[in-house]
Amino acid sequence: MHDTRVAVTTSRNEVQYIVTGIADLRGKCLRERAKALIAVSHPDFRSSLLAQATEQDLI
Repeated sequence: MHDTRVAVTTSRNEVQYIVTGIADLRGKCLRERAKALIAVSHPDFRSSLLAQATEQDLI
């Protein structure tokens, strides 16, 4: 388990699909990536993810 205060990153050039191919992230900016991932997240978590993305100026 990693410390939740530490970012775990992968180069955007190395990531194309997350969530078993549902969210195509290739060529998208951070804002578009955040929106795409939130859109396919479980409904119970969407509002929290949206709030966090907004707090971090991603959306």
